[in-house]
Amino acid sequence: MNKTGLYPVRKASRKGLFLIIRKGIKKQGYKNSKRKGYDMGNQQREKEDCSIFINLPSWVFEVLDFAAPGCTDEDKMRLTIRLACENVLQGTGGPFGAAIFHQPGNRLVAVGVNSVERLQNAILHAEVMAIMLAEARLKSYSLRAKGSSYHELITSCEPCAMCLGAALWSGARRIVCGAGREDASGLGFEEGPVFPESYRYLEARGIEIVHGVLADEARAVFDLYRQQQGLIYNA
Repeated sequence: MNKTGLYPVRKASRKGLFLIIRKGIKKQGYKNSKRKGYDMGNQQREKEDCSIFINLPSWVFEVLDFAAPGCTDEDKMRLTIRLACENVLQGTGGPFGAAIFHQPGNRLVAVGVNSVERLQNAILHAEVMAIMLAEARLKSYSLRAKGSSYHELITSCEPCAMCLGAALWSGARRIVCGAGREDASGLGFEEGPVFPESYRYLEARGIEIVHGVLADEARAVFDLYRQQQGLIYNA
């Protein structure tokens, strides 16, 4: 346990990679446990309220081959679009997918799909999921790598304000986007304050930005989501 009382616990299973974050709770004394209106059931509920369970849908590991390299930006973008599409078809979240690759070598480190509704957590966008799971797998709070190696974020849609900030702070050196911000906004999603100056800021920090890779294919997932009458949360 660190000084903040936070316990990070990382586990991997055949069904998927997931991350659990537990916040430490001071033990209740015997006298406190006997006070009016307090019982062990309340204590258990308090512990549960201070835990966050984050996982990928089980179908991800049925359609994804972590050993298969993605050679080009188009190959890697097709992966995130497939994740986004399957997320809609399976009813497990919004039409967004993301992946973290290590370069050189195009090694897939982690993926993410929009899980806001499934896990009842407003910040679990695809990019944030991918970053969190990548850092959990690497056992590091940063995606910065040594020497000429680096990590890149591939995302089926340009990031919202939160995800763009997360990408900057993650240490990723390259961001590749599919559909545009206006495509997500046109569907009804609130993307927040992202401007051309936002991308120029990232570029000034040494982050390469690539827009519009397989944009039409990525937009098609939005059309599917509209047809499925998917939830437009936080609009």
